[in-house]
Amino acid sequence: MRALWLVVLAAGVAGAQVPERSTGALARAAVARANAKNAVRFDATFQKYSKRYFGVGFDWRLFKAQAMAESNLDTAAVSWVGARGLMQLMPSTYSRIQSVKPEFGNIDDPEWNIAAGIMHNRHLWKLWSATVPEEDRPNFMFGSYNAGEGNIARASKAAEARALEPTRWSSIEQVAPDVPRWRYRETLGYVRKIESNYSKLRAP
Repeated sequence: MRALWLVVLAAGVAGAQVPERSTGALARAAVARANAKNAVRFDATFQKYSKRYFGVGFDWRLFKAQAMAESNLDTAAVSWVGARGLMQLMPSTYSRIQSVKPEFGNIDDPEWNIAAGIMHNRHLWKLWSATVPEEDRPNFMFGSYNAGEGNIARASKAAEARALEPTRWSSIEQVAPDVPRWRYRETLGYVRKIESNYSKLRAP
């Protein structure tokens, strides 16, 4: 009888393990579905404001790649310096944008955060449009978004002083270590991360 009981008990334990494995697989599948849904969740908003501030022909995926680098598409992301949301905007920057666009709501609202981030990018794009060729301009724009246009301007002057082409991002990368008061490793890594994200978004 005892042997029979042990067989039944063993069978019961084995049977109990199946749902546990199934539950784990279901949980992983649910996470995968949620990640896939989140990956495209804001696409329409990126498209909308990219078209509004950069025109129909501009690839909105550049700004999604930027948001991936900024916040990993986490709407609740807050940096150690206080930058907020998908596009990691500083509240002071957002307030300036909001003074021009009073219809923009709360900084933590994903739509307004994306809208303000792309609008700020447009300001930086126009800032460099007179001097930087279009193929290099996204890097100057994103570098300025991360480090401030003043640091990128100083790097451009440093490149010119070294007889390098000051409107090429490759020159900025070369002189970056010589530009004082600039956390250049963060900025250069940030621009490269956006490039990498963009390549992944464009992959078939």
